[in-house]
Parts: sequence; C-alpha cells; structure tokens
Amino acid sequence: MSRMYRIALLIAFLLPLWLFACKGEPTEPDPQTPPLVAAAEAGDNARVEQLLSIDATADVRDHCAWTPLMRAALGGHYTTAERLLEAGADVQAADKGGYTPLLLATSNGHTRLVKLLLLHGARIDQQETTEGLTALIWAARRGHRDALVALLDAGASTGLRDRQGLTALDWARRKGHDEIVALLIGRNDPGGVRGVRSERGSP
Repeated sequence: MSRMYRIALLIAFLLPLWLFACKGEPTEPDPQTPPLVAAAEAGDNARVEQLLSIDATADVRDHCAWTPLMRAALGGHYTTAERLLEAGADVQAADKGGYTPLLLATSNGHTRLVKLLLLHGARIDQQETTEGLTALIWAARRGHRDALVALLDAGASTGLRDRQGLTALDWARRKGHDEIVALLIGRNDPGGVRGVRSERGSP
C-alpha cells in the first residue's frame, strides 16, 4: 500500500469524526476557546459587553471555527446575539460543516433569534455542507412550528432538497409533524409537492 493511499484512507476516516465533534453537541470545555466565544455560549451579557469594550472584534473563532454569534444562536441567547450583531458580527459566518447562525438557531427552535438573524440579512436558503440541510428543513425535521412559520413568512424555499433528496415536507411527514405538513402543503413551491415521499419512519 502506497504512502499516499494510506494518507487518503486516514483523511477519509478522520474527517467525519472531525466534523461531528464540531456540530454543536456538548463537549468538554476547550482551554483555548476565546473568552468572547465562551461568554456568548453562556449568554453572559455583562462579560460580552466587557470583552467588546476591550477588543471590538466580534468574529473571533474557536477550534471548530465557531464565532460568538454562532454560539449565542445555538443557545438561544437573544440579547447576546443582538449585541454581537450591533458590534458587527458576521451574520453569514459558517463553521467547518457550513453551519451558519441561522441554521443553528433554527435547529433548536429559537424563533425570536431566527427573526433577528433574518432581519440582519441571513441567507434564508443556505444549505450546510454535511447533509445539505436548510433552515426550513431543520425546522420541519424537528417540529419547530413557530420557527418554520417565520421562515415561510420570510420567503424560504419549500422545494429545496437535502443530500438524501428529501424536502422539508418529506421530513415533516417522516417525523409525523402533521401540523407542519399542512403548513408546508399550503405554501409549497410550484412542483414542490409533486413526487414527495409520504413514508414515515426514521431517520
């Protein structure tokens, strides 16, 4: 086996692990995490304000390329996110897997934050790079009705498909979120309903 082939195999094995470790699941604290990222993750507004007064750079990143705004969005810390945006945080910053603040906020059903990020120009139909999920697909998949309605009201496309070929409607049906199914059918893009899958089950 050639050296280059062994290296390629190692990369193929390690890359999914690397991406999984940076998808926002609880992990052990990293001593190298920038203080502003840690403060935003905790929703510590006083600490965020103090740190910004010392250094106004709002887009520092941790080892997973997460910015303070991304951490605040995931945790649902509205006031923290609002302050970071005022300080110039990039609403479209993405981590190693292509996750933006909007995708992270939607995945946990933080509707007020979804609206705030959209107001500041977040791209509504952005697809992350690991599974091809959009914010609307996340909302449908996890049953976050209010976040889904906010996205639909803002013009989110219902016809986009993830890497499995599934739309938001497909996921709502699979997960048994009947109210969301009805909402999506009522607002589907032309052609978006045709050919969708109606089976329920996992993933």
